[in-house]
Amino acid sequence: MDIKNAQLIVDEWINEHGVRYFNELTNMAQLTEEVGEVARIIARRYGEQSEKESDKDKDLGEELADVLFVVLCLANQTGVDLQKAFDKRMDKKAKRDHDRHHNNEKLK
Repeated sequence: MDIKNAQLIVDEWINEHGVRYFNELTNMAQLTEEVGEVARIIARRYGEQSEKESDKDKDLGEELADVLFVVLCLANQTGVDLQKAFDKRMDKKAKRDHDRHHNNEKLK
């Protein structure tokens, strides 16, 4: 699925199930909360913190999908064509960073 299609799917879901979009500030707070849930899993599962029993059943993929959902909501409600923006960003990164990481001694 491409990003443009994902934006449409989210918009259809909001219109069918969600009544309306939360306002942008609420969605920004929601995004922060969802990123925090991802951070908690990463810190405990892959970092040095011990994983609590209550965290062991948490699905990283689902939490990342929650982040993506809110990002798509924010893009929709602010009129951002995220596919176009992503493609533009990837093109810029490819040109700017073509040799950058290959020449980074820290990555060898």
